[in-house]
Amino acid sequence: MQPQFIVVRMSTAPKGYRLSAATGIHRGDRAYQQDQVEIMAHVRVPGCAFAVLADGMGGKSGGRKAADQVILTAKQLFERYSPSKEDAGEMLTQVLMESHLMIKLTAITAEEEPHSTIAGFVIGPTRECDYVHAGDSRVYHFRGPELVTRTLDHSYVQRLISEGKITEEQANNHPQGNLLTGCLGTQNDPPLSTAHIERLEVGDSMLACSDGLWHYFTPKELGAIVHALPPREASEMLVSKARQRARGGGDNLSLALIRIDPLT
Repeated sequence: MQPQFIVVRMSTAPKGYRLSAATGIHRGDRAYQQDQVEIMAHVRVPGCAFAVLADGMGGKSGGRKAADQVILTAKQLFERYSPSKEDAGEMLTQVLMESHLMIKLTAITAEEEPHSTIAGFVIGPTRECDYVHAGDSRVYHFRGPELVTRTLDHSYVQRLISEGKITEEQANNHPQGNLLTGCLGTQNDPPLSTAHIERLEVGDSMLACSDGLWHYFTPKELGAIVHALPPREASEMLVSKARQRARGGGDNLSLALIRIDPLT
């Protein structure tokens, strides 16, 4: 299966910069595609965008239904979102909680109990940024090629890392590496992890990606690629390298990348 890449066209943001954006998605070596990804430019506010992805789990159709529900909920709430009147963090919380509820409702007719991760971020018209995640899909913030911060997975191996019992390198090959401690659609309330970045600088990049992608890269490699190449080319390289490194055993993978570029 060929990867899919979308360059997201956005109206010029105010004050001398623009948002350059692209998404990438690939089925990997799985029989079904259960990742979904979208970048949405705000229809009324230049310089405002929402990137969101979901990694669904639960049978050949259950996981896809869960991921689709996350994207649909995000679209509906972002269409109604007013940056000047509402808090982006609250909107992201609403996306997470409503997606969780809708996925639980779809479980009644799904082949298996559907679950999903979520990773998303909103960039506002004055370059503020809020992000949310649940599960092991991640959000990264890079300044140039350097990592500023990333989300911490809601997973068993992340708990072991935080407790100092294993290293990041050991976690990549841990036999329970796919065991999540929280996501959307379970009987328990989903983990709610949101954060706020006061201001993105020109040259900053925000990257959301599923574990089918980040598993094959160090933060240093990710930062070098998203800094050196335009978002479309960076997305293509990340997907290509992930596929090479998976050696025929790759998961579904998806990414959403937005970079703050100077006007030229």
